Amino acid sequence: MNQTQNWARNLTYNSVRLEMPSTLSEAQEIVRASSRIKALGTRHSFSNIADTIGTQISFQNMAQVLDLNLDQGTVTLQAGMRYGELGEFLTAHGYALPNLASLPHISVVGACMTATHGSGSKNGNLATSVSGVDWIKADGSIEKVTRESNPDLLNGSVVSLGALGIVTAITLDIVPSYSIRQDVYDNAPIDEVLENFDSIMSGSYSTSLFTDWNSGVAQIWRKSTCLENEDIDAPATYFGGRLAVENRNPVRESSPINCTDQGGRPGPWNHRLPHFRMEFTPSCGEELQAEYFVSRTDAPHALRAILSIGHEIAPHLHISEIRAIASDDLWLSPCFRRESIAIHFTWHKDWHAVKPLMIKVDALLEPYQPRVHWGKLFTLAPQVLFKRYPRLVDFQELAAQQDPQGKFRNPFLDRYVLPGNSH
Repeated sequence: MNQTQNWARNLTYNSVRLEMPSTLSEAQEIVRASSRIKALGTRHSFSNIADTIGTQISFQNMAQVLDLNLDQGTVTLQAGMRYGELGEFLTAHGYALPNLASLPHISVVGACMTATHGSGSKNGNLATSVSGVDWIKADGSIEKVTRESNPDLLNGSVVSLGALGIVTAITLDIVPSYSIRQDVYDNAPIDEVLENFDSIMSGSYSTSLFTDWNSGVAQIWRKSTCLENEDIDAPATYFGGRLAVENRNPVRESSPINCTDQGGRPGPWNHRLPHFRMEFTPSCGEELQAEYFVSRTDAPHALRAILSIGHEIAPHLHISEIRAIASDDLWLSPCFRRESIAIHFTWHKDWHAVKPLMIKVDALLEPYQPRVHWGKLFTLAPQVLFKRYPRLVDFQELAAQQDPQGKFRNPFLDRYVLPGNSH
């Protein structure tokens, strides 16, 4: 029995072995020979989305850039590469991605396959940068899907949750490199923030609100594009929040040394868009995470609903983060054809206390039809989720075509995505 655990150590995988190939041909043979197999990224999922009773395959030994195509404006990389490593490579060549996650430590493929996101009113989730995917099919052969060859199929294949095959490489759109500055504001009154919610979320390239739901908005993080040598003083106040003069950590009791530089000092996109620095591994193990996505137009009402139980939530919470994400056409994305607000909870690692609170949040958000982050914890019933992804039936048909024997399925997919035939 392989005793690999996920990042938070709230889950021990049931796989019988963990394989780490160094070449594509090795990976193909592993897939061909396995009766059940799932890919394992940087293990930052809190759900059992990557679990299996068969083989897990990790591409940590295959983490190179395969192609930088400046004519097409794309970069192709192996499945083991992390965002921090890709960011350094692209910056060295004068290029960038339009968006990054809070943690540069996570794998690019894993983030895209689960529609993980950064933030910004005009920025789609990380998967929206994908223009091509290569995966190993059940028989060990390679299939390539690109935006040019079949754009609708690509929209169905990017956020695949590992159901279509084992992804070995991914191609992303790139843009010219740019600089970002971060300015943080402390202790904004919640009423003022909600009354001006849309203006705040649209006021920067990327905006994050941090709250414990019981004492206002503890921090507003504004990430703004700027010229490298631009030196413009930020306003002393911002919708009731006061400009921080020192670096902050979103979790107040944690050291800001792990965080990317703030105070309005310009820096490369890959050193400012993440909240945390690549050279410091964030603390792991003492937290659980959940995330809900609601329509941006419903967000102020949805947030007020959660505030009604803020006094119950706060004792069990490290912090919540609220971000905006643009709509997209990816079939299983939580932002599918809906401008969205993500409401993220970083809970204390106490599932016995957290689960009933999440059930209460489910009930409060029900009028706003929330979707979920597939890689985090959630308590919504499968039949509820089925109704919230308009192209789920199309994805189920695609999965049946790509994997008729169920080699890439697992209990998570059978329960929440592909019911009716557990193989």
